[in-house]
Amino acid sequence: MTKGRLEALDVFRGATVAAMILVNNPGSWSHIYPPFRHAAWHGWTPTDLIFPFFLFIVGITTTLSLAGRRARGDDHGRLTRQILRRGAIIIGLGLLVSAFPFFPPDHLARLRIPGVLQRIGVAYTVAALIVLWWGWRGQAAAAAILLLGYWALLALVPVPGIGVATLAPPEATLPAWFDRLLLDGHLWAVTGSWDPEGVLSTIPAIASVLLGALASRFVFDTAPVERRVRRLAAAGAVAAGAGLLWGLVLPINKNLWTSSYALFTAGAAALGLALCLWLIDVRGWRGGIRPFVVFGVNPIVAFVGSEMLARLLYTTIRVPYQGRTVPLQEAIYGALFASWLPPRAASLAFALLMVAAWWAVLALLDRRGIRLKV
Repeated sequence: MTKGRLEALDVFRGATVAAMILVNNPGSWSHIYPPFRHAAWHGWTPTDLIFPFFLFIVGITTTLSLAGRRARGDDHGRLTRQILRRGAIIIGLGLLVSAFPFFPPDHLARLRIPGVLQRIGVAYTVAALIVLWWGWRGQAAAAAILLLGYWALLALVPVPGIGVATLAPPEATLPAWFDRLLLDGHLWAVTGSWDPEGVLSTIPAIASVLLGALASRFVFDTAPVERRVRRLAAAGAVAAGAGLLWGLVLPINKNLWTSSYALFTAGAAALGLALCLWLIDVRGWRGGIRPFVVFGVNPIVAFVGSEMLARLLYTTIRVPYQGRTVPLQEAIYGALFASWLPPRAASLAFALLMVAAWWAVLALLDRRGIRLKV
């Protein structure tokens, strides 16, 4: 595998991480341009592509990592232990983020158990074990079973207490019922009755990782790069198109992580990665890629650090500002941007400031050769 191929993957991952920081840190949640919002329920926006893109990348890097460890002589037993260890660390980091800043005491008593990193950890662990033990045909079969099985659950299984299968309202769906059954009191505080990273909807998220693993066959093939890019783009277009068609009968929905959403976003991710490969490996374009590489080589630092900093800025640290005691974020936003820019532009400017601040941190780590992995 050539450096350029890995560089293209780092650029794609870095762009995904930077987009995550951008949409998670607006100056005001009341003033956001529509593309930077999640869809309210059914449907999608560019923001709804970020999380599945990251899971798709996890699938690609999992295949790469396992291949490298096999080449160094690791047997299946040792690889299995490594997968379980890594998955546990990722889940643990997610719980750490949920618990931060560890007070007041009742916060820990109602700790949110699901979360983004928790879902990544579970999806990675299951998908990596499938990749380890099964060939690409087995991986494809597993992905199909997970997606079709989840569709059947949503479409055919009556929701207890409701009596019919339904996809709306959010609290009446089967995934919401499972969330309350298994994790009542430990769900997303915004809703309380269901979680966007809940138990049942993690099933198709595992398929998102497997679809990334399958795409790695195109990314790391020995064929000329132009042919690999064409194949990856064609597969992505087919998957995205199939997901959109499936969405006519099973709506695309991030919160439910519907099977149509998983397939559509995997196809979109393949197209995005194909574009990066074409620009970097085929066209030889290098201008402007360095900032994305910086984000791409330390994604765990970027995610955990940005989430913890957001907790401090948006809720924990409070300062006097214009005669009131407000969160530090509100004071910074008001002083630097809200006082002179239109509301949406000011909100976006603050988000861009957060991206720039994290780029500076990650660039410093990169210059010192620090790359934290789990």
